[in-house]
Amino acid sequence: MNKELFSSRHIGISDAEIESMLKTIGVSSVDQLIDETIPAAIRLKSPLKVGAAMTEFEYLQHLKKLASKNKVFKNFIGLGYYPTITPSVILRNIFENPGWYTAYTPYQAEIAQGRLEALLNYQTMVIDLTGMEIANASLLDEGTAAAEAMQMFYSNPGAEQKKNGAKKIFVSHKAYPQTIDIIKTRAGALGIEVEVGDWAQVNLTTDYFAVLLQYPDSDGVAFNYKSFVADAKAKGIRIIVAADILSLALLTPPGEWGADAVVGNSQRFGVPMGYGGPHAAFFASKDEFKRSFPGRIIGVSVDREGLPALRMALQTREQHIRRDKATSNICTAQALLAVMASMYAVYHGPDGIKRIAENVHAKANLLGKKLATLGFVNQNNSFFDTVRVQVDAVQAEKVRTLALKNETNLRYEAGQICISVDEVTTIGALNRVIAIFAEASGKAAIEASESEISYEKSIEPAIQRSTPYLTHPVFNRYHSESEMMRYLKKLENKDISLTHSMIPLGSCTMKLNAASELIPLSWPEFANLHPFAPVDQAEGYRLIFEELEADLAECTGFAGVSLQPNSGAQGEYAGLMVMMAYHKHNNQGHRNVVLIPSSAHGTNPASAVMAGMKVVVTKTEDNGNIDIEDIRQKASEYKYVLAGLMVTYPSTHGVFEEGIKEITGIIHENGGLVYMDGANMNAQVGLTSPGNIGADVCHLNLHKTFAIPHGGGGPGMGPIGVAKHLVPFLPGHPLVKTGGDHAISAVSAAPWGSSLILLISYGYIKMLGSAGLTKSTEFAILNANYIKARIQGKFDILYTGNKGHVAHEMIVDLREFKTAGIEAEDVAKRLMDYGFHAPTLSFPVAGTIMIEPTESESKAELDRFSDALLAIRQEMEEVVNGTYSKDDNPLKGAPHTALRVTADYWPHSYSRQKAAYPLSYIKDAKFWPSVNRVDNAYGDRNLICACPSVESYQEA
Repeated sequence: MNKELFSSRHIGISDAEIESMLKTIGVSSVDQLIDETIPAAIRLKSPLKVGAAMTEFEYLQHLKKLASKNKVFKNFIGLGYYPTITPSVILRNIFENPGWYTAYTPYQAEIAQGRLEALLNYQTMVIDLTGMEIANASLLDEGTAAAEAMQMFYSNPGAEQKKNGAKKIFVSHKAYPQTIDIIKTRAGALGIEVEVGDWAQVNLTTDYFAVLLQYPDSDGVAFNYKSFVADAKAKGIRIIVAADILSLALLTPPGEWGADAVVGNSQRFGVPMGYGGPHAAFFASKDEFKRSFPGRIIGVSVDREGLPALRMALQTREQHIRRDKATSNICTAQALLAVMASMYAVYHGPDGIKRIAENVHAKANLLGKKLATLGFVNQNNSFFDTVRVQVDAVQAEKVRTLALKNETNLRYEAGQICISVDEVTTIGALNRVIAIFAEASGKAAIEASESEISYEKSIEPAIQRSTPYLTHPVFNRYHSESEMMRYLKKLENKDISLTHSMIPLGSCTMKLNAASELIPLSWPEFANLHPFAPVDQAEGYRLIFEELEADLAECTGFAGVSLQPNSGAQGEYAGLMVMMAYHKHNNQGHRNVVLIPSSAHGTNPASAVMAGMKVVVTKTEDNGNIDIEDIRQKASEYKYVLAGLMVTYPSTHGVFEEGIKEITGIIHENGGLVYMDGANMNAQVGLTSPGNIGADVCHLNLHKTFAIPHGGGGPGMGPIGVAKHLVPFLPGHPLVKTGGDHAISAVSAAPWGSSLILLISYGYIKMLGSAGLTKSTEFAILNANYIKARIQGKFDILYTGNKGHVAHEMIVDLREFKTAGIEAEDVAKRLMDYGFHAPTLSFPVAGTIMIEPTESESKAELDRFSDALLAIRQEMEEVVNGTYSKDDNPLKGAPHTALRVTADYWPHSYSRQKAAYPLSYIKDAKFWPSVNRVDNAYGDRNLICACPSVESYQEA
C-alpha cells in the first residue's frame, strides 16, 4: 500500500529541489556530500535498526492503545505532585499553541518581549508568595532547586562558617525523599556532609553552613519554625525552605520568618503531573545572593528610546560563562511551564488563588473530621492539605487493597497513611476515601456533604498568612476569558517563533516540532498520572520508556540509557557522575582530572566541577580542531589521575574532525573514559554514533536532535547513553526502582525525569523510522552546506572540513567589519527587521554568528534567509564605503519598531522603507519588534526582577 511517510512532512526539501541545491554546493549527490563530510573511519557499517516508519495516523492509533494501558486513579499521594485544573484558555492558548512552545530562549530581547513579560509575572508571583526579595525564571524541579540552593550557600558561607570551613548541611528527615536523595547526590561530589534528622532535636553549631526545612513537611504538618530559624541565623547558618506554593496563600511566607532561600514546585498552578514533569521549579532568595543565582533572571530595563523593555539579566542569565568557577551548570529552565503557572495566577488573581487554597484546606479538614469518627484520628493538628492517620500493618494492607479496588492511590508509610487533598478533589472523592476506611475498620459507612464544609482553619495562628500578595495590576485584570485570551495573544504577537520563520541557531537545533508528536501530551492517560503511583498503573509509559531507551541506545551505539536527567546540563552532570562511580567501583576513586578543550561549551567545565572533577583545559588548533598532541601530552601527564575527556562531536565549530578516534584512543590508553556532549547529535544519527567514535557516555538534548520544543527556554530533557561497562551505574531513585545494580543516587526529582515530553521523542523516532532518521541527518548537513554555498564569497566561513564542507552548522566570521564599527550584535538586531531570529551569537568564537538551518526547512525558507544575510552584507558594505556613517546606518539603528518608523520625526540618513521593508518578501508578512534595541547596561545597573509599578511605566 502506498503510504504518505511522516519524513516527507518533517523534511522540508522536496525531491525536485535537491538537484538545484547540490549544484549550488558543487557535488553530484547527497551521498557524495556525506562521504566528503564525515570521515569514512567513523561511518556506520549497517543501517539503524529502530523499525519501519509509521504514518501519523498509524502512530496516533498506536499511542491510543498504549495510553489505554495506563490507569488514571484518583491520587492523594502528594509529595510535591498534585492533580490540578489547567484552565482551558491556558491549555489552548499556551500549552497547545506553537506560538508559545516553538519559541527560543529569550536571548534576543527585542523579539521576545511576550515571553519575558510572562516570566517576569512568574518571578513576581514567586516573590509575592514566598516573601523573598528576588526570584529567577524557574529551575528544573523542586529537588534540584534545593540542591542549587545548597550549592549557592556553600559558595557563600556566613562569616563564622567561612572561618571554620563549614561543610555540613542539616536536612530535615521530613523533607521529600526525592529531595533528600538529590541533595546527597550533589553534596557527595562536592565534599559536603549531609546530616538528615529531626530539626527539633538537632544541636546546631557553626560547622553547619545551611539547613533545609520542608513547609509543610512530608507528613503534611505545617510547623512554626520561627524560633528554630532565629537560633540558626544567630549562628550565621543559612535557611533553605522547600515550600508548597499553594499553601503559601494561607501560611506565613518563609521570607517573613527568616528564610534565605525558598524553593519548590509550581506544578499545582495549572500544570499537569505528567508522570513527573515537566514542571517549573521556583527559586527565590535574598537580594544579596543575586550574583550567585542559578538559572535565569528576567530584568526590567529600557530601550534606546528610554521606553520600558525587558531582558535576561546579564550577570545571571548564563552562570556557566564562569566555566569551572561557576557554582551552577544550569543552561536551561522550564520557561513554558513557568508561563503556564504564571498565567494560572494571572487568571485566578489573589482572590481566586486564596479561594482554591481555602477549598483544599477545608476539604482536608472535613476529611480529617470524618475519619476521626471512624477511629482514625488526624495526627496533624496544624496542616494545609494532608490528613495523616496511624494504622497497624493489618489495617494498612486492608486500606491499600480496598483503595486499589476503588481506583484510589493513598500514601503508605511505616505505621501511617497520608492523604493529600488537591484542587480537583470533590465531595464524591472524599466519600470514596471515607468509605474505604469505613470498610477496612468494619464500621458503617458515613458520608460528607457540601454543607459541612467549613473555612475554619486548622493552621497554627502564629503561621497564618496576614500579608497581601499578587497585588500588581496584571494579577487583577484578566479574569474573564475574553480578557485573558486577548492578553495571551498580545504577548504571543510580540515574539518570533517557528510559526513565523526558521530560527537558524547553531548548536540549538530549532527543528520542526510536529503536531502529531505533541497532540498526545494533552491526553489524560498521560497527563494525569502521579510519578509515585504504583508502577503497574503506568504500563503504557513503561512500554514507551523501554522502546525509547532501546531506540536511543541504537542511535547512540550504546548498551544502556537513563531517561532521568531532565535537561542537557543535568545529563552532563549525570554522565560524569556515572563515570566517577565507575572509577570508584574499580578502586580508582583518585581519578578526578578531566580534560576539556578550550572550545567547549561553558556547561562542560561547570558540570565537571560539580561532579568533583578537576578541569585541565586543552588547546585547539588555528583551524578549530582539537590539538591532538596537546591531548596526548596532558593525558600522559595526568595518566594516574585521569578520569576522562569531555568532547563535542561534530566539534563546537561545526566540523567532523578526522582525528576523533585517535583522541578517544589516547584517553582510553591512559585509563580515562570519554564523555561526548550530545549537542550536535543531529549530525550523527544514522551515519555515525558516539559509541562508534569510542565514547563511553553521551547525553542527548532531546529538545535539539529529537524534536522536543524549546518552549521559549525549556522544557528540555537530557537522557544519557552509556557503554556496557557503565550500565550498572545509571541513576536510581528512592521511591521507584530505576537504574543499575550499582546505581548512583537520583539526579532528578522524578524517576524518569519529565516523562510527559518523552512522548515527543518517542513519536519522532516511530514516525521517521530507520530510514527517516538517517535521511533527516543527511538533509541537516545538506541544508547547512547549501546556505554556506549561497553566502560564501560574501562572508568568511570560519571552519570547514578537508573537502571544504561543514557539518550541520557553520560559523560566519564578522570580525573584519569591526573597523567599520559593525559588531556581530548589529547583524543579529538587523535580522529582526528581515523577520528572522538571529543565529547563535559570538559562540564559540567572539565576533561571529553560528548558523544551523536543520532538516525541517524548505529551500524557499533557506533562500529567504540567505537573501536576508546577503542584503545585510550589502548594507555592511555601504557603511564600509561611506554611503552611511558608522553611527547612523540600518544596522546600528536596528531593530526598527512600527512606532519609530511611523513617528513624525525621522532623524536617519537612510529611508523608512529601507529600515522596515529592505526586501520585497517582508511586505507580505512583516514581523515588528515590539521594542527598540534594549539597553543591557542600564538593566544591569538597575536590577529589577519583579513587575514594576504602573507609575514607573508612566514615568519612563
